[in-house]
Amino acid sequence: MKLLDSPAVRVGLSISIATGLYGVSFGALASASGFTFWQTMAFSLLMFSGGSQFAFIGVVAGGGSGIAAMTTAALLGLRNGIYGMQMNAMLRPSGWLKYPQAQVTIDESTATASGQSDPAEQRRGFWTAGVGIFVLWNIFTAVGALAGDALGDPKRWGLDGAAVAAFLALLWPRLKGREPWAIATAAALATIVAIPFVPSGVPILVAAVVAGGIGWFSHGRSDEGMEPDVDPYPHSHSHDSHSRDSHSDEIHSRDDGSAE
Repeated sequence: MKLLDSPAVRVGLSISIATGLYGVSFGALASASGFTFWQTMAFSLLMFSGGSQFAFIGVVAGGGSGIAAMTTAALLGLRNGIYGMQMNAMLRPSGWLKYPQAQVTIDESTATASGQSDPAEQRRGFWTAGVGIFVLWNIFTAVGALAGDALGDPKRWGLDGAAVAAFLALLWPRLKGREPWAIATAAALATIVAIPFVPSGVPILVAAVVAGGIGWFSHGRSDEGMEPDVDPYPHSHSHDSHSRDSHSDEIHSRDDGSAE
């Protein structure tokens, strides 16, 4: 079978390109926030978690301490550890493969693998998305960092608040439905209230605690695990729903015929 004939590979490649390009933003913002080229590259090579990376530079750019930045990034990265347990059970890696698998376990690779039912396709999707994003994210991080160095002082270009804007851009697509909006509003209000009383960088931790507390008390403990934030198969759900509706109509038609 040709590699590109695999649906999981095609999805993995498309999502790799779309996500990898966003690395330009991180590289430019990190450089504009005062990080050197190699510090910026270390974030993408070692941390490799977009939300955590943007959160870290956002806290530091806002005057927060390194501890506050690391704590915020770690809280956002916890979900990757949960994904790792799910992918370990699904893909069952052996030997040295466990280490690169852990590094490329992110929203996109987990979602691509989870969208397949065939074990071989799950592996192809996971590795295509994971490795593809890792390579492209780091390439475009380097491009963005070099561009950021050329810009000079971020305040001169109005980029000193760009990290916050980028983080909001990551959050916005996830606000679907009343509950996410309610949680986001509560977290934002908690942040505003906390700002006058706590050091810089801590308000975002307060927001994380508020959001986590609401989620815990609203839903309690779940045995089903977390769902990735990314859905690489947006049309499959509507197709499945249409198939179920058609099947239901067919059953009703047979029942009506029997009644006659």
